Amino acid sequence: MPLQIVHHPDYDAGFAASHRFPMSKYPLLMETLRARGLARPGALNTAEPAPASWLKLAHAAEYVEQVIRCSVPEKIEREIGFPVGPRVSLRAQLATGGTVAAARLALRHGIACNAAGGSHHARRLQGAGFCTFNDVAVASLVLLEEGAAHNILVVDLDVHQGDGTADVLGDEPRAFTFSMHGERNYPVRKIASDLDVALPDGTGDAAYVERLATILPELSSRAHWDIVFYNAGVDVHAEDRLGRLALSDSGLRARDEMVIGHFRALGIPVCGVIGGGYSTDVPALAARHAILFEVASDYA
Repeated sequence: MPLQIVHHPDYDAGFAASHRFPMSKYPLLMETLRARGLARPGALNTAEPAPASWLKLAHAAEYVEQVIRCSVPEKIEREIGFPVGPRVSLRAQLATGGTVAAARLALRHGIACNAAGGSHHARRLQGAGFCTFNDVAVASLVLLEEGAAHNILVVDLDVHQGDGTADVLGDEPRAFTFSMHGERNYPVRKIASDLDVALPDGTGDAAYVERLATILPELSSRAHWDIVFYNAGVDVHAEDRLGRLALSDSGLRARDEMVIGHFRALGIPVCGVIGGGYSTDVPALAARHAILFEVASDYA
């Protein structure tokens, strides 16, 4: 069976090309996946909006209603980085529903990916850092509530620390959060994950992969994980304007191979989300995000 991919055309909320958040990477990613033969019949699943009941497992009810009604206070919108109008609200609900769907597909097939997701700065009380709802935290809590999973591991390799996921899941003993990120990058005030590894500016392929190789066995020995959520942010790339690290395309591929191969060899399902990426060359950025899907397809 081909790699199961969850997507929706409304993952693109239609931002101007000049916006700091490169919204056009979502349709370009799907074009890239089609060109590479990954987005074909039998592989694609259409995301549906996450209902409010799911969102409120991870976020304050008042904030959830503000997003749904498009009445988010301006102060919070500034922290998020864009206004929460109808298209942004729908996009946040769809991306979250997409990660829940991808997680369920991963439990069924061993691996699946959402062509969005990884909004790891959204905290319990509000969004921040281009993140409206925390899709991985919501999906984790949905699976736990339904009894579909009992021990969940979050492997967050976005260049920015997963403060929102740490905030939402910090009191949930059945979920373990791991973040490996740039030490001097956003957020300035970090919220401690269960395990944080901070890397110096300029870390390249060899040092990055070597560090990761020492951590993965430690993570897999901590519990029998029912599923791993893997945030494969590509803002660790040398050409990312918000990154400060120095990975190459081949470094990204080696990282994804290492993570996915490690957990699939143990029979643990993996749900991939794309995380951050902020290069001004958006076609090149979409191609970097496609690496996750190419690697994952080898394990489908």
